[in-house]
Amino acid sequence: MTDAAATSRLRLADMDRILILKTAALGDVLRTTSILPGLHAAHGSPRIEWVAARGAVDLVRTHPLVARVHGLDPADAAALGALRTELCQENWTLVVSLDDEAPLCELAAALPSARLVGATLVRGARGYTDDAAEWFDMGLLSRHGKRRADELKVLNQRSQPAIYASMLGIAMGRPRLELPEADLAGAAALWSTLGLDDGVPVVGLNTGAGGRWRGKMLPLDATVATCVRLRAELGRPLRFLVLGGAAEAERNRALHASLVAAGLDARDAGVDHALLSFAALVDRLHVLLTSDSLALHMAIARGTRSVSFYAPTSAAEIETYGTGDKVASTSVDYCSYLPDADNSTLTPDRLVPALLRQLELSPDRGV
Repeated sequence: MTDAAATSRLRLADMDRILILKTAALGDVLRTTSILPGLHAAHGSPRIEWVAARGAVDLVRTHPLVARVHGLDPADAAALGALRTELCQENWTLVVSLDDEAPLCELAAALPSARLVGATLVRGARGYTDDAAEWFDMGLLSRHGKRRADELKVLNQRSQPAIYASMLGIAMGRPRLELPEADLAGAAALWSTLGLDDGVPVVGLNTGAGGRWRGKMLPLDATVATCVRLRAELGRPLRFLVLGGAAEAERNRALHASLVAAGLDARDAGVDHALLSFAALVDRLHVLLTSDSLALHMAIARGTRSVSFYAPTSAAEIETYGTGDKVASTSVDYCSYLPDADNSTLTPDRLVPALLRQLELSPDRGV
C-alpha cells in the first residue's frame, strides 16, 4: 500500500460516519435534506450516506454533502437483508431513522452506531428514541395514541426543519436540490417551445394532489376563479403553466381547457417529466401556486416563490425560508389528515393577495 493510500484510509477511518434512513414520500425526502448542513458542521465534515426509496434517489444523489445513496424497496425482503448486511459492516457515528415502518425500524435497531435518533425497536416493538419524541409523538407511532397525536399535530407551531434540528442538536438548515445541466437545458427548451421565454411572468399551477388526497386539491372552479382574478388585479400580461404528475393528467387537461375558455393565456406542461426535469420547470417559474406537494418542496429547495394551500395537512410544519406565503383552511377539520378534508375556505379572496405579493417579490426567472 502506498503512503497516500494508507493516509486516505486513515482519514476515512477517523471521519464521522452518518447514515440517514428516509425512504419516502418524495417531498418528505427532499425536505429532510435540511438537516445536512447542520450535521456537516456539527460533525466536522463527516461522510454522510442515505437510504432512500429507489424512486427518491434522484432527489438526494446530487446533494454535495451526500457521499452515497442506497436505493431500496423496503418491501423487498431480500434487498433489505442484503443492505442490512452491508450497512452492518460499518460503525456508524450517528444513525438518523425517520421512517416508522417495521422493516426500517428493524434495520435501524440492527445497525452498530454510537448514537441512534428516531424510529427503532424499543423492547422488541416499534418505537422511537426520547430525543425524537417531539416529531414522532405527532405521528402514527405515537406513544400517546392516535387521538393525542392528532391533537398535537393541530397544536404544533414548529416547522419540520426546526423540530429535526432540535432532535439532532444542530442548527436549522434548508433543503437543497442541485439540478444537472441537462435538466436545466431541457426545461429551457420546453420554455421556448411553449412560448414562455419573452419575459412575461409565469405562474405555475400545481393544484392537484393525485388520486387519494381530494382535500389537498384546489377545486377546478376555485383554481380558475383565482387565476381570472389574479390576472385582472395584476393589470398586466401574465401566463399560467399547468403542472402535475401522471395521476393528474385528466384533471390538468380539464384545467387547461377551462383556463383558455376563461380567456387566460395558459399552457400545459404535460405530466411525463422525470423528477429533476420537473424540478427544472419549477425552477423557472415566477411563482408557484401549489398544494402541499413535491412541487412545493422543489420550489422551496430551489428558491422559487410560492403560494401553498393546506386543508388536511399542517401549514406550520412547512418552512418556506421567506420564499412563500401559506394559506391554511379555516374549517374545523383542518390538519386532520383526512383525505377529504374541507378545503372550501381556500378561496380567491385569500389566495390572490398572496399571489400578488409573491409576484411583486419574484425576480425575473425563465428568461
